[in-house]
Amino acid sequence: MSSSASVAASLPPPTPLHILRSHTSPVSAIAWSDDDERIYSADASGKVIVTSTRSLRAITSWMAHTDSILGVEEWDEYIVTHGRDNKLHVWQRIKELPSSARIGGSAGLPNLPTPTLCYSLDVNALNFCRFSLLKLSDGTQDNPKRKALVALPNLIDSTTADIWSLPQTDRLHAAIGQETKGLPIVNPNGRNNSGIIMSLHLYQQGHSNLAPSPSEYKSLRILVAYENGSVVLREYTRTAKEISVEGQGWIILWKSKLHVESIMAMRVSRANDFAVTVSADHIIGRYDLRNGHPPSEERGVTFRSKHAGNGSIAIRDDGRVCAAGGWDGKIRLFSTKSFKPLGTLKYHKSACQCIEFARAFKAPSPIESAGKGDEDDDEYEDLSMDEMSERSRWLVAGAKDNRISIWSLMTFEK
Repeated sequence: MSSSASVAASLPPPTPLHILRSHTSPVSAIAWSDDDERIYSADASGKVIVTSTRSLRAITSWMAHTDSILGVEEWDEYIVTHGRDNKLHVWQRIKELPSSARIGGSAGLPNLPTPTLCYSLDVNALNFCRFSLLKLSDGTQDNPKRKALVALPNLIDSTTADIWSLPQTDRLHAAIGQETKGLPIVNPNGRNNSGIIMSLHLYQQGHSNLAPSPSEYKSLRILVAYENGSVVLREYTRTAKEISVEGQGWIILWKSKLHVESIMAMRVSRANDFAVTVSADHIIGRYDLRNGHPPSEERGVTFRSKHAGNGSIAIRDDGRVCAAGGWDGKIRLFSTKSFKPLGTLKYHKSACQCIEFARAFKAPSPIESAGKGDEDDDEYEDLSMDEMSERSRWLVAGAKDNRISIWSLMTFEK
């Protein structure tokens, strides 16, 4: 189909493919499993619900936190949840489901299994800033159990960030952003004057989020969005030292301030080559994360939309399309290259707080297909490649109206 705005405008107004009403509190976080089989949704009461994309019924539901949930994410055989109760939990994901759940049972079934809590971290949730998980491969020879790093706001100072290792729950880097050295910023009082952290993204330069990163702790970078509307990219340069304190070794590569209001959401592409931000203002910011540009070059480009007040944003896996969730409940689609409008999705009557595109379609290998069939024959039978491809075009959104909307989008290809 064509991606031109004129063609999109000539089509009839889109309607949701499905509406999920399983939550009784405002939906605050949304995530997809890597295979598009499960949708994770979380709400302001602390509840997490896992929905099968085949039956569109909840297959498990549990109170993961005692306060509103900031983020949820599937991590291999685990589920990571992050709440306003100052806790980050890692749960054992349920792989074997009862037959009643596979054929579309309700989350209220009395014998429906719930995930088991593996371990927790005490965190600082003052910022309303969700965690950033960097998935690693099986680890190094010296640390075979190390599998992931997680970035969070500092336990005490909400203007700086910490990085923890999982599953050890060791703090490797403390108070990133506290240092005074680094160009182009020198803060004479020794503290970060950009305000509290609103969003962050941890990654390794040269590696995408489409596969686990190498287990070596090299080329670590952290992109941080702040209360004053600025975005700062830092890199860890002390490769001989795995642990740092007071932000030592984290140099500033660049800073860009595009927004006049606090940044409400930031998202980085799966290839880690650009980022986008939204705020209470009319601006959508785009930032280049690639190497090869002089430090003095402007890294941020602004797009002035016609609608102020956006609280969430997502980028499709191929990096070509982004979706911004407005406080008016509307979801607006844009080209990430030109920021031309691609359409507006209208259903929610209150603020759209979270949006996620489904994972890109990848045809399973014969070995993967055989493994899925052996694991759960009822769950995986009778799903064609066309159906899998169609599901990869889904977009899911959660709002303050307690509802989740599922949309099937056009490809927007020329």
